Amino acid sequence: MRVLAIDHGTKRMGIALSDELGMVATPLEFIPAEPFSAFLARLKELIREKQVEMILIGHPRNMDGSYGPAALKVQEFVAVLKETIAIPMKLWDERLTSAQANRFLIQADVRREKRKEKVDKAAAAILLQSYLDSPGNV
Repeated sequence: MRVLAIDHGTKRMGIALSDELGMVATPLEFIPAEPFSAFLARLKELIREKQVEMILIGHPRNMDGSYGPAALKVQEFVAVLKETIAIPMKLWDERLTSAQANRFLIQADVRREKRKEKVDKAAAAILLQSYLDSPGNV
């Protein structure tokens, strides 16, 4: 099953994709969050092109496990997606994925200007890989 992951952001949405076997996550791209219609058009295009069977969306939680305002925004985002996209969607805990992605890019000696471009899709890949590695994920 091919899974597409979205790291939701107010400026950019990080996108990652699994391989056909559902074992390896790869950073794909970031899509500007606004205008939303353009984001949605690109997302639908990716779903079609890559034959995506499920969408995994990062669900931010506070460190104590509770949900804050960012989680509510993601839930609203998912509700809108479900109105226009018919494939299954799943929320997945994304605590610290952006921090992990930043650390990884710093260790890889990626310059600050380039990190901004790459952190969202790297965070989406970390999110997706954590899902793929979890027992009974599919």
